[in-house]
Amino acid sequence: MHPFSRKHDIVLSSLALFLVLLYVAAGGGNFALDDGWIHQTYARNLAQYGEWSFIPGEPSAASTSPLYTVLLSIGYRLNIDFRLWTHGLGALVQALTAMLGARLTQKLLPDAKSLPFITGLALLLTWHHVWAAASGMETLLFGVLTLLVIFLAWSHPLLETVLPQWRYLVFHGGLFGISAALTTLARPEGILLAGISGLLLLFYCFMHDSRRFLVWMFCAAIGFFAFITPYLLLNLQLTGGLLPDTAAAKFEQHAVLLTLPYPVRVWQLFVAIIAGGQALLLPGVVYFVVMKGNVSLSTYQPTRISAISNQQSASNPQQSALSTQHFLLLLPLLWALALILLYAARLPASYQHGRYVLPALPSLVLIGVVGTGLLLQKINQRKYSSMLRRVIARVWIIAIVIIYLLFAFITGVQVYRTDVAIIDGEMVAAAHWIRDNVPPNELLAIHDIGAVGYFAPRPMIDIAGLITPELVPLLATPEAIWAFLQQQDARYLLAFPDQIPGRDPHDPRLCPIFTTNAAITQQVGESNMTLYALEWDKKCAE
Repeated sequence: MHPFSRKHDIVLSSLALFLVLLYVAAGGGNFALDDGWIHQTYARNLAQYGEWSFIPGEPSAASTSPLYTVLLSIGYRLNIDFRLWTHGLGALVQALTAMLGARLTQKLLPDAKSLPFITGLALLLTWHHVWAAASGMETLLFGVLTLLVIFLAWSHPLLETVLPQWRYLVFHGGLFGISAALTTLARPEGILLAGISGLLLLFYCFMHDSRRFLVWMFCAAIGFFAFITPYLLLNLQLTGGLLPDTAAAKFEQHAVLLTLPYPVRVWQLFVAIIAGGQALLLPGVVYFVVMKGNVSLSTYQPTRISAISNQQSASNPQQSALSTQHFLLLLPLLWALALILLYAARLPASYQHGRYVLPALPSLVLIGVVGTGLLLQKINQRKYSSMLRRVIARVWIIAIVIIYLLFAFITGVQVYRTDVAIIDGEMVAAAHWIRDNVPPNELLAIHDIGAVGYFAPRPMIDIAGLITPELVPLLATPEAIWAFLQQQDARYLLAFPDQIPGRDPHDPRLCPIFTTNAAITQQVGESNMTLYALEWDKKCAE
C-alpha cells in the first residue's frame, strides 16, 4: 500500500473537523476578530446586491481577501447559516493543509512510512492553525494556497529525469499561474511567493531546457493574469491603485511601530508565531537546511539520482542540474522569512498571535517536521551514538508531543475563547445597542467597523481609514480628523479610548451615552468601548 493513503486523509479530515468544532464551541460560534465581520458584511452585500461594498450602495475596497469574500458569499447565496458555512470552510481548509503537508513530505521522502502522516498531524495540532481556521478569517486559506504553490514548484516537469510532453508542460504552467493568482487573491502578499518560486524555477529549470521552460513560463503568466486582472481592474476603479484601501490605512496606523529597531520588529513577529510546540521544531528547521542535499524533488529515489548525477554530470548538463536542484528545497523557508521580513519593514504588528505573518507557519512546520525526522533517523542509525544522545532525542520527541497537545487542546482553546468573548462583549454588543437605539440616518464615526457594519448597517465614517480612504492622510493629525468629522456632521463616535483622535476620552466634544462594560476586557487589563454623542459646540464640558 502507498505510504500515505486515503485512510490517512479520512483520519486527518476527521481530526480537523473535531478541532475546529472544539474551538468554535468554546467561542460560542462567533469570530475571534472584528475583521471576520468585515468579511461577512462584504460577502453578504456581494450575494444580496451583487456589489463590492461594505455599506450598500457605496462600493469600496476594504477587503484584503477577495477570494475569501467570494467563497463566503456562496453560503449566503445558498441560504446556509453563515456561521455553519464559515466554520465548515475553516475545517475544510484545515484538513487540506494537513493533507497537502503530508504529500509534500512524501514528495521529499518517498520511502518514509509514517513521517507524512506525522507532518499532517503536526499541521493540524499547531494551535495557531486551528485558531485561524475557526476565526472567520482568510489566514489559513492563504496558508494552504502557499503550500499548493510550493507543491507545484517542487513538481515542476523539468525537475524530472525524463523530459515532459508538451501537453503536460502547458497544463502544469497554467495550473501554477492560476494557483499563484488564487494565492494573491487570498492575500496580496501571495505575489511575493509567486515571485520567489518563479525566480528559483528560472534559475534551475532554464538551464535544464530553456525552450520548454519559456513555454511553461508563458502558460503560467497567462493563467496568472487571467485570474488576477479582474481584481486589479476593480481596485483601479475603486481606489486608483492596484492594492485595496486597507494597505495605506494599515501602514499609516502602525507607522509608530517603525520606530523600533528592525531586528526587534523581526523578533517580535517571529516569536508571535512560534509560541507553542512548533518552537521545538526549530532544530529540525536548521537540520533541514544543512542536510537538504539528502532529499530530492525527483520521483526517482535519491540514491538513484545521486548515481545518475555522478555518472553523467560531465556529459549531460540536464542530469547535472539534478545535483543542484536541492536548493529549491529552501523555497518554504525563503517564503517564510520573506513574509516576516516584509511585515517587519512595513507593518510590524505582532498582536493577535502574529496574524499577519501566521501564513508563514505551515511552511515552517513542514520543514521542521521533515528536518526533525531526518535528525532522529541520523541519531538512531549512528552505530556509536551515545546513550545520552539517544535519551535526549527521546525526551525531545516526548516534549514536542506533550506541548503540541497542551497548546492544541487546552491553551489554544482558552485563547480562542477569550478572543471571541472580547469581540462579542465589545464590538458585537456595541453593534446591537446601536441597532436598537441610534437612528440609522445619523452619521456614525467608528474605528472597528466590522460588527456594526454587519448588525447595524448604516452610513459611517471609518476613522481607521479602511472604507474612508480620504482620512488616511489625516491619521497622524488628530485635529485634522476632528475637523473632518465636524465637516461631515458626524453625530456619534464609537471607539476604545486609545482609538479616539488625540486619545483623550475626556475631550469636551465627547458625551458618553453607552459603554459595553464587558468584564472579559477589563480582566485582560484593557478599557471598554464607548459610544459618544458628538457635541461640536462642546456643551458636554458644561
